[in-house]
Amino acid sequence: MKTTNDLRLAVTLRLLDDEGQRRFGPGVAALLEEVREKRSLRAAAGSMGMAYSKAWRIIRAAEEALGHKLLDSTIGGRHGGGALLTPEAEALLTAYQALREEVDAFARERFWEHFRDL
Repeated sequence: MKTTNDLRLAVTLRLLDDEGQRRFGPGVAALLEEVREKRSLRAAAGSMGMAYSKAWRIIRAAEEALGHKLLDSTIGGRHGGGALLTPEAEALLTAYQALREEVDAFARERFWEHFRDL
């Protein structure tokens, strides 16, 4: 017989607009984290097994929804191109990560409170 010891809680945090449309969530956050680390949207997309064109579509959609740029990009050349997070993207990602950690901790605590005896 399975018990709650076999279960785990997964909480997904998404930011929605007034109409309930997704505007920011774990996918965009993961992509931005990879860009931050790799300093390149192409490298970030590749490390996630994602086409570069899809990564650009995700970034553009998020920028449009949020009303500001998320990446400062430079085009290739002798030294190659790259991308850095804008200050707005850094602030958004930092706030999202902090909220996600708080929500996860709260949800785990409440999960065990409600399910520990089952």
